Amino acid sequence: MVSPPARLAAAAANVVGKVFQGGVADLRPMPRVLIDQGPNRSVYRMTHGSAETSGPPVLLVPPLAAPALCFDLRRGCSLIEHLVEGGRPTYLVDYGMVAFSDRRLGIEHWIDEVLPRAIRKVSQDAGGQGVHLVSWSLGGIFSMLVSADQPDLPIESITAVGSPVDFTAIPIVAPFRPLVDLTGGHLLTPVYRVFGGAPSYLVTRVFRATGISKEITKPLAILKNLDDRDYLAQIEAVDHFMGNMYAYPGRTFGQLYHRLFRTNDLAEGTVDLNGRKISLSDVKTPMLVVAGETDTIAPRASVERVVQLLENAPEVRFRTAPGGHLGVLTGRRARGTTWRYLDEFLDERVS
Repeated sequence: MVSPPARLAAAAANVVGKVFQGGVADLRPMPRVLIDQGPNRSVYRMTHGSAETSGPPVLLVPPLAAPALCFDLRRGCSLIEHLVEGGRPTYLVDYGMVAFSDRRLGIEHWIDEVLPRAIRKVSQDAGGQGVHLVSWSLGGIFSMLVSADQPDLPIESITAVGSPVDFTAIPIVAPFRPLVDLTGGHLLTPVYRVFGGAPSYLVTRVFRATGISKEITKPLAILKNLDDRDYLAQIEAVDHFMGNMYAYPGRTFGQLYHRLFRTNDLAEGTVDLNGRKISLSDVKTPMLVVAGETDTIAPRASVERVVQLLENAPEVRFRTAPGGHLGVLTGRRARGTTWRYLDEFLDERVS
């Protein structure tokens, strides 16, 4: 037990840090070197002082709309920092800002161009080794579609954290389904066509709305934990993340809305992209699938469904971990759960 005087001193120091020093979270990004760049693609090799790395490369694959800093939330709670300090060659693909001019880009752009080029470049940079993909949310869906569609890519394994495939198992979207059915699926079509996609400010508000109870009680929680620097730093880091959301390109958003949300194609294992069918049964790499225990965007049932669909993968390992949609990836408890599952999974694949 920490004594009251010690807690009071810690709280005072944290108040000083928040008010006079700009905050208590260390938001410095991990050092990186740009190794490849193209449309909607910047590929970085992560570095960290004199830390030595060895073994097969890990490529971090973010979703659309969310910034790539999801993997580098803050020092002390950064998956990138964890991987690099663990000696793993770590790479990151960053899609950058989405502009109105990108509105005609569809899912095909990301699975035909962006990710395959990033994967090949990482493999080349790592001496021709196979690449382990570690992805979050929609990044996991894109990683699986790429693997299924292009089996010649040097992909050694895929880790998908918080990646939903069964959209009927997401309670927060259930109230909207009658409206979608009533309008023949065109409820959101005029919106994303006018704006050229889903605007970043709308993405931010939707993301915050999924944790509305935490947003309401956050001021009280801060006061209650004013002596806990790690807790306060995490809140600051999440707020920083939320303030840097991107937009969805119009055509991609339309495909996600109609093919995944409205018709729930992926729950049956196949996505039809204008007559081009990609089946998850064609994924033939080992998979680690992780679901958040309190994730409202990708609840366990919506994530676990993929285990039955990856019938030709040599291994499909399913795990759950504490946290919501972001927390399961990079929350404070993820350091002892999700990251440990990932370490074990990757260590077993080092020859």
